Amino acid sequence: MSFRDFTRGPASALLQLEFGREKGLSVTKVLAGSGLTQAQLSDPNVELTADQELRLISNLLTHLGNPSGLGFEVGTRYHFSTYGLFGYGLISSATTGDALALALRFLPLTYAFTVISYEEQGNDGVLTFTAPGLASDLRDFLLGRDMAAAAVLLKELAGEHFALSRFTLKATAPTRPANDYLIGIPPTYSANRNSLSFNRSFLSHPLPQANTVTVNMCEQMCTKLMQSRIARSGMTALVQHYLATAESMPPDLTEIARLTHISTRTLKRRLNDEGTTFRALLAEARSYSAIEMLKDSRLSLTRIAERLGFSDLSSFSQAFKRWHGVAPTNFRRLKKT
Repeated sequence: MSFRDFTRGPASALLQLEFGREKGLSVTKVLAGSGLTQAQLSDPNVELTADQELRLISNLLTHLGNPSGLGFEVGTRYHFSTYGLFGYGLISSATTGDALALALRFLPLTYAFTVISYEEQGNDGVLTFTAPGLASDLRDFLLGRDMAAAAVLLKELAGEHFALSRFTLKATAPTRPANDYLIGIPPTYSANRNSLSFNRSFLSHPLPQANTVTVNMCEQMCTKLMQSRIARSGMTALVQHYLATAESMPPDLTEIARLTHISTRTLKRRLNDEGTTFRALLAEARSYSAIEMLKDSRLSLTRIAERLGFSDLSSFSQAFKRWHGVAPTNFRRLKKT
Protein backbone atom coordinates (compact mmCIF):
# COMPACT_ATOMS: atom_id res chain seq x y z
CA MET A 1 0.00 0.00 0.00
CA SER A 2 1.13 3.54 -0.72
CA PHE A 3 0.37 6.48 1.50
CA ARG A 4 0.12 8.79 -1.49
CA ASP A 5 -3.64 8.99 -0.92
CA PHE A 6 -3.10 10.69 2.45
CA THR A 7 -2.34 14.36 2.82
CA ARG A 8 0.42 15.40 5.20
CA GLY A 9 1.61 18.35 7.24
CA PRO A 10 4.41 20.63 6.00
CA ALA A 11 7.15 19.74 8.53
CA SER A 12 8.82 17.06 6.40
CA ALA A 13 8.88 19.21 3.27
CA LEU A 14 10.23 22.14 5.27
CA LEU A 15 12.99 19.98 6.73
CA GLN A 16 14.01 18.88 3.24
CA LEU A 17 13.89 22.46 1.97
CA GLU A 18 16.24 23.53 4.75
CA PHE A 19 18.52 20.61 3.93
CA GLY A 20 18.67 21.74 0.32
CA ARG A 21 19.49 25.30 1.34
CA GLU A 22 22.35 24.03 3.53
CA LYS A 23 23.69 22.31 0.40
CA GLY A 24 23.62 25.60 -1.48
CA LEU A 25 20.32 25.27 -3.34
CA SER A 26 17.93 28.16 -3.66
CA VAL A 27 14.34 27.97 -2.41
CA THR A 28 13.17 28.37 -6.01
CA LYS A 29 15.12 25.31 -7.18
CA VAL A 30 13.95 23.08 -4.35
CA LEU A 31 10.27 24.03 -4.66
CA ALA A 32 10.08 24.24 -8.46
CA GLY A 33 6.96 22.60 -9.86
CA SER A 34 5.57 21.66 -6.45
CA GLY A 35 3.06 24.51 -6.23
CA LEU A 36 4.43 25.31 -2.78
CA THR A 37 5.91 28.43 -1.27
CA GLN A 38 8.22 28.78 1.70
CA ALA A 39 5.48 30.66 3.56
CA GLN A 40 3.11 27.70 3.12
CA LEU A 41 5.65 25.31 4.59
CA SER A 42 5.86 27.50 7.68
CA ASP A 43 2.09 27.31 8.21
CA PRO A 44 1.16 24.34 10.47
CA ASN A 45 -2.40 24.35 9.09
CA VAL A 46 -1.31 23.68 5.51
CA GLU A 47 -1.74 20.15 4.20
CA LEU A 48 0.37 18.91 1.30
CA THR A 49 -0.31 16.10 -1.11
CA ALA A 50 2.22 13.29 -1.25
CA ASP A 51 2.96 14.19 -4.86
CA GLN A 52 3.96 17.71 -3.83
CA GLU A 53 6.52 16.33 -1.40
CA LEU A 54 7.73 13.86 -4.01
CA ARG A 55 8.32 16.71 -6.48
CA LEU A 56 10.37 18.55 -3.86
CA ILE A 57 12.45 15.41 -3.23
CA SER A 58 12.93 14.91 -6.96
CA ASN A 59 14.29 18.46 -7.21
CA LEU A 60 16.76 17.74 -4.41
CA LEU A 61 17.99 14.60 -6.14
CA THR A 62 18.34 16.36 -9.48
CA HIS A 63 20.28 19.36 -8.21
CA LEU A 64 22.46 17.44 -5.72
CA GLY A 65 23.37 14.72 -8.19
CA ASN A 66 21.64 11.95 -6.20
CA PRO A 67 24.73 10.89 -4.19
CA SER A 68 24.61 7.46 -2.55
CA GLY A 69 23.34 7.59 1.02
CA LEU A 70 21.48 10.90 0.63
CA GLY A 71 18.24 9.45 1.99
CA PHE A 72 20.03 8.17 5.10
CA GLU A 73 21.61 11.58 5.66
CA VAL A 74 18.27 13.37 5.45
CA GLY A 75 16.48 10.76 7.57
CA THR A 76 18.77 11.33 10.55
CA ARG A 77 17.25 14.81 10.88
CA TYR A 78 13.77 13.48 11.68
CA HIS A 79 13.34 13.73 15.45
CA PHE A 80 10.18 13.18 17.49
CA SER A 81 9.47 16.93 17.38
CA THR A 82 9.25 16.74 13.57
CA TYR A 83 6.03 14.76 13.90
CA GLY A 84 4.11 17.29 15.98
CA LEU A 85 1.22 15.85 17.97
CA PHE A 86 2.04 12.32 16.81
CA GLY A 87 5.59 12.72 18.15
CA TYR A 88 4.43 13.93 21.54
CA GLY A 89 2.12 10.93 21.73
CA LEU A 90 5.17 8.70 21.31
CA ILE A 91 7.29 10.23 24.06
CA SER A 92 4.27 10.40 26.39
CA SER A 93 3.76 6.63 26.13
CA ALA A 94 4.59 4.43 29.11
CA THR A 95 7.29 2.35 27.39
CA THR A 96 9.15 2.14 24.09
CA GLY A 97 6.93 -0.82 23.19
CA ASP A 98 3.78 1.24 23.78
CA ALA A 99 5.23 4.01 21.63
CA LEU A 100 6.01 1.54 18.83
CA ALA A 101 2.46 0.19 18.90
CA LEU A 102 1.10 3.74 18.72
CA ALA A 103 3.44 4.57 15.83
CA LEU A 104 2.33 1.56 13.78
CA ARG A 105 -1.32 2.36 14.42
CA PHE A 106 -1.04 5.94 13.18
CA LEU A 107 1.64 5.44 10.56
CA PRO A 108 -0.36 7.34 7.88
CA LEU A 109 0.05 10.47 10.01
CA THR A 110 3.82 10.32 9.52
CA TYR A 111 5.72 11.21 6.37
CA ALA A 112 6.67 7.63 5.50
CA PHE A 113 6.23 6.37 1.97
CA THR A 114 7.44 2.86 2.79
CA VAL A 115 5.16 0.24 4.31
CA ILE A 116 6.56 -0.50 7.76
CA SER A 117 5.70 -3.73 9.57
CA TYR A 118 6.87 -5.23 12.84
CA GLU A 119 7.44 -8.80 13.95
CA GLU A 120 9.32 -10.64 16.69
CA GLN A 121 12.02 -13.20 15.95
CA GLY A 122 13.45 -14.84 19.05
CA ASN A 123 14.94 -12.09 21.21
CA ASP A 124 14.78 -9.53 18.41
CA GLY A 125 12.17 -7.07 17.30
CA VAL A 126 12.31 -6.53 13.54
CA LEU A 127 10.99 -3.59 11.55
CA THR A 128 10.67 -4.33 7.84
CA PHE A 129 10.42 -1.58 5.23
CA THR A 130 8.79 -2.26 1.88
CA ALA A 131 9.89 0.30 -0.70
CA PRO A 132 7.20 2.19 -2.63
CA GLY A 133 6.57 1.55 -6.30
CA LEU A 134 8.30 4.67 -7.60
CA ALA A 135 11.23 5.48 -9.88
CA SER A 136 14.44 3.92 -8.53
CA ASP A 137 16.02 7.22 -7.43
CA LEU A 138 12.95 8.28 -5.45
CA ARG A 139 12.44 4.76 -4.11
CA ASP A 140 15.99 4.45 -2.80
CA PHE A 141 15.95 7.92 -1.25
CA LEU A 142 12.64 7.32 0.54
CA LEU A 143 13.69 3.89 1.76
CA GLY A 144 16.90 5.31 3.24
CA ARG A 145 15.10 8.31 4.71
CA ASP A 146 12.34 6.27 6.35
CA MET A 147 14.76 3.69 7.77
CA ALA A 148 17.07 6.35 9.19
CA ALA A 149 14.14 8.29 10.67
CA ALA A 150 12.86 5.12 12.37
CA ALA A 151 16.30 4.35 13.79
CA VAL A 152 16.56 7.89 15.21
CA LEU A 153 13.11 7.65 16.81
CA LEU A 154 13.93 4.29 18.38
CA LYS A 155 17.11 5.67 19.90
CA GLU A 156 15.35 8.78 21.21
CA LEU A 157 12.69 6.59 22.79
CA ALA A 158 14.78 3.68 24.09
CA GLY A 159 17.62 5.82 25.44
CA GLU A 160 21.29 6.39 24.86
CA HIS A 161 22.17 2.72 25.25
CA PHE A 162 19.89 1.65 22.40
CA ALA A 163 21.66 -0.04 19.50
CA LEU A 164 20.58 -1.91 16.41
CA SER A 165 21.61 -5.56 16.31
CA ARG A 166 21.23 -5.79 12.53
CA PHE A 167 20.56 -3.49 9.58
CA THR A 168 19.83 -5.15 6.23
CA LEU A 169 19.25 -3.87 2.70
CA LYS A 170 18.05 -5.73 -0.36
CA ALA A 171 20.30 -3.58 -2.55
CA THR A 172 23.71 -4.77 -3.61
CA ALA A 173 26.75 -3.13 -2.02
CA PRO A 174 27.80 0.07 -3.81
CA THR A 175 31.08 0.11 -5.69
CA ARG A 176 32.11 3.19 -3.74
CA PRO A 177 31.79 3.60 0.05
CA ALA A 178 28.45 5.15 0.97
CA ASN A 179 27.13 6.97 4.01
CA ASP A 180 24.68 4.17 4.83
CA TYR A 181 25.51 3.65 8.51
CA LEU A 182 22.61 3.90 10.94
CA ILE A 183 23.37 4.82 14.57
CA GLY A 184 26.75 3.13 14.38
CA ILE A 185 26.02 -0.03 12.40
CA PRO A 186 26.77 -0.72 8.72
CA PRO A 187 24.23 -2.49 6.52
CA THR A 188 24.29 -6.08 5.36
CA TYR A 189 23.66 -5.86 1.62
CA SER A 190 21.91 -8.29 -0.74
CA ALA A 191 19.56 -9.34 2.05
CA ASN A 192 16.05 -10.67 1.46
CA ARG A 193 14.47 -7.57 2.97
CA ASN A 194 15.11 -4.06 4.21
CA SER A 195 15.04 -4.25 7.98
CA LEU A 196 16.16 -2.92 11.34
CA SER A 197 16.58 -5.42 14.18
CA PHE A 198 17.04 -4.72 17.89
CA ASN A 199 16.89 -6.59 21.17
CA ARG A 200 13.28 -6.72 22.38
CA SER A 201 14.37 -5.87 25.91
CA PHE A 202 14.50 -2.23 24.78
CA LEU A 203 10.72 -2.28 24.34
CA SER A 204 10.22 -2.47 28.11
CA HIS A 205 12.27 0.70 28.64
CA PRO A 206 10.11 3.18 30.63
CA LEU A 207 9.89 6.61 29.03
CA PRO A 208 10.86 9.47 31.36
CA GLN A 209 8.13 11.79 30.05
CA ALA A 210 5.33 9.22 30.21
CA ASN A 211 1.97 10.82 30.90
CA THR A 212 -1.30 8.89 30.63
CA VAL A 213 -3.45 12.00 30.16
CA THR A 214 -1.19 13.42 27.45
CA VAL A 215 -0.92 10.18 25.49
CA ASN A 216 -4.69 9.67 25.64
CA MET A 217 -5.26 13.22 24.43
CA CYS A 218 -2.77 12.75 21.58
CA GLU A 219 -4.36 9.45 20.65
CA GLN A 220 -7.82 11.02 20.50
CA MET A 221 -6.60 13.92 18.38
CA CYS A 222 -4.67 11.60 16.06
CA THR A 223 -7.82 9.53 15.63
CA LYS A 224 -9.82 12.63 14.67
CA LEU A 225 -7.12 13.68 12.22
CA MET A 226 -7.12 10.22 10.69
CA GLN A 227 -10.90 10.35 10.33
CA SER A 228 -10.76 13.71 8.54
CA ARG A 229 -8.16 12.37 6.12
CA ILE A 230 -10.17 9.20 5.58
CA ALA A 231 -13.09 11.38 4.52
CA ARG A 232 -10.91 12.79 1.74
CA SER A 233 -8.82 9.79 0.74
CA GLY A 234 -11.21 6.92 1.41
CA MET A 235 -11.57 4.05 3.84
CA THR A 236 -9.96 1.54 1.48
CA ALA A 237 -6.49 3.08 1.81
CA LEU A 238 -6.67 3.01 5.61
CA VAL A 239 -7.83 -0.61 5.77
CA GLN A 240 -4.99 -1.53 3.40
CA HIS A 241 -2.59 0.21 5.78
CA TYR A 242 -3.71 -1.78 8.82
CA LEU A 243 -3.61 -5.04 6.89
CA ALA A 244 -0.13 -4.29 5.52
CA THR A 245 1.37 -3.34 8.88
CA ALA A 246 -0.07 -6.20 10.95
CA GLU A 247 2.48 -7.51 13.46
CA SER A 248 1.40 -11.14 13.07
CA MET A 249 -1.77 -12.41 11.44
CA PRO A 250 -3.91 -9.75 9.70
CA PRO A 251 -6.61 -8.12 11.86
CA ASP A 252 -10.18 -9.20 11.22
CA LEU A 253 -13.12 -6.95 10.38
CA THR A 254 -14.00 -6.39 14.03
CA GLU A 255 -10.44 -5.34 14.90
CA ILE A 256 -10.25 -2.94 11.94
CA ALA A 257 -13.54 -1.39 13.06
CA ARG A 258 -12.13 -0.94 16.57
CA LEU A 259 -8.96 0.67 15.25
CA THR A 260 -10.91 3.10 13.08
CA HIS A 261 -13.48 3.80 15.83
CA ILE A 262 -16.52 2.91 13.74
CA SER A 263 -18.96 0.00 13.78
CA THR A 264 -18.43 -3.06 11.61
CA ARG A 265 -21.64 -2.20 9.78
CA THR A 266 -20.39 1.30 8.96
CA LEU A 267 -17.02 -0.07 7.88
CA LYS A 268 -18.68 -2.54 5.50
CA ARG A 269 -20.91 0.22 4.08
CA ARG A 270 -18.01 2.62 3.49
CA LEU A 271 -15.98 -0.04 1.74
CA ASN A 272 -18.98 -1.03 -0.35
CA ASP A 273 -19.49 2.62 -1.34
CA GLU A 274 -15.86 2.61 -2.56
CA GLY A 275 -16.47 -0.51 -4.64
CA THR A 276 -14.70 -3.11 -2.51
CA THR A 277 -15.12 -5.40 0.49
CA PHE A 278 -13.03 -6.33 3.49
CA ARG A 279 -12.72 -9.87 2.16
CA ALA A 280 -11.25 -8.59 -1.11
CA LEU A 281 -8.78 -6.32 0.67
CA LEU A 282 -7.75 -9.12 3.04
CA ALA A 283 -7.11 -11.46 0.10
CA GLU A 284 -5.06 -8.74 -1.62
CA ALA A 285 -2.95 -8.16 1.51
CA ARG A 286 -2.45 -11.89 2.09
CA SER A 287 -1.47 -12.41 -1.53
CA TYR A 288 1.19 -9.71 -1.40
CA SER A 289 2.51 -10.78 2.02
CA ALA A 290 2.70 -14.41 0.91
CA ILE A 291 4.97 -13.47 -2.00
CA GLU A 292 7.27 -11.51 0.32
CA MET A 293 7.40 -14.27 2.95
CA LEU A 294 8.15 -16.97 0.40
CA LYS A 295 11.29 -15.08 -0.53
CA ASP A 296 12.57 -15.74 3.00
CA SER A 297 13.90 -19.29 2.94
CA ARG A 298 13.99 -19.37 6.74
CA LEU A 299 10.19 -19.38 6.92
CA SER A 300 8.48 -22.74 6.49
CA LEU A 301 5.22 -22.91 4.54
CA THR A 302 3.43 -23.87 7.74
CA ARG A 303 4.79 -20.80 9.51
CA ILE A 304 3.75 -18.56 6.61
CA ALA A 305 0.24 -20.01 6.69
CA GLU A 306 0.02 -19.31 10.45
CA ARG A 307 1.26 -15.73 10.08
CA LEU A 308 -1.29 -15.04 7.35
CA GLY A 309 -4.12 -16.32 9.53
CA PHE A 310 -4.93 -19.57 7.71
CA SER A 311 -6.20 -22.50 9.74
CA ASP A 312 -3.80 -24.96 8.09
CA LEU A 313 -1.22 -25.32 5.33
CA SER A 314 -3.71 -26.86 2.90
CA SER A 315 -5.99 -23.78 3.06
CA PHE A 316 -3.03 -21.50 2.44
CA SER A 317 -1.79 -23.59 -0.50
CA GLN A 318 -5.23 -23.57 -2.13
CA ALA A 319 -5.56 -19.81 -1.69
CA PHE A 320 -2.07 -19.13 -3.05
CA LYS A 321 -2.73 -21.24 -6.12
CA ARG A 322 -5.99 -19.35 -6.65
CA TRP A 323 -4.15 -16.01 -6.43
CA HIS A 324 -1.05 -16.82 -8.45
CA GLY A 325 -1.84 -19.94 -10.47
CA VAL A 326 0.92 -22.00 -8.88
CA ALA A 327 1.38 -23.81 -5.55
CA PRO A 328 3.57 -21.98 -2.98
CA THR A 329 6.11 -24.84 -3.00
CA ASN A 330 6.56 -24.50 -6.77
CA PHE A 331 6.67 -20.71 -6.54
CA ARG A 332 9.52 -20.86 -4.02
CA ARG A 333 11.36 -23.44 -6.13
CA LEU A 334 11.04 -21.27 -9.25
CA LYS A 335 12.41 -18.24 -7.41
CA LYS A 336 15.52 -20.19 -6.46
CA THR A 337 16.33 -21.11 -10.06
